[in-house]
Parts: sequence; C-alpha cells; structure tokens
Amino acid sequence: MRAVDTNVLVRLVTRDDAKQVAAAEGFVARGAWVPHLVLAEATWVLTSVYDRSPVEIAAAVEMLLDHQHLALQDSETVAAAVASFRRRPALGFSDCLVVEVTRKAGHLPLGTFDRSLARLDGAERL
Repeated sequence: MRAVDTNVLVRLVTRDDAKQVAAAEGFVARGAWVPHLVLAEATWVLTSVYDRSPVEIAAAVEMLLDHQHLALQDSETVAAAVASFRRRPALGFSDCLVVEVTRKAGHLPLGTFDRSLARLDGAERL
C-alpha cells in the first residue's frame, strides 16, 4: 500500500488549495497508509499554522480514521489517543498518541518531566 506525507493529510483536512486537494484525493483514492509520525506532524501543523482548536483537531483525526481510503497505523491506538485527547485537550494530540503507542507496546510507564502529560494514565512524572 502507498503512504502519504503530512502535507497530503493537511490538504485533505483543510481543503485550502483546490489543486492540491484534487491531487491528494486522487493519490489516496487507491488506498494509502498514514504512519503515526505523519499524523502527529499533521496535528501539529493544524494547531500551530491553522490555529485549529483541540475539538477541531480531534474531529479531524476522527475524520481521517473514518476515511474510506486511508489506513492509519494502528488505528485502534489512534482512536484511544483521540479519546485521551478529548478528555485532556490541553495536552497535544501527539502526547496522547505517545502514551497510547507506549501502552500498546507494553512499555509503561512513560517517564516524563511534563506535569500535564504525567496526569495521563500510563505516564509517570520524573
């Protein structure tokens, strides 16, 4: 299966460049895989460049999870990260994703100096 980069996901979500949206849709129409890193980068771009709120970020990730032509890496892990992010929107989505990837790998606790992140089940403040 083919894979997509961050900018392709951003186009699919923001739809702010008609030519690039058409190219992105054409590329993913035959199916495309989205690695965790690309998803994390895309949520960072949506937050920092497009000023999207946590509610909008969660909705965008859920839209990508439900996209008929996209396969997100470990989609169940991504869904768990979205659920954590919805409960703690002050955290970045990528922090929630790191905890859930760590949980799935069986390597908890996740050590962190981040006070907010340490409040998530599975993280431990050092």
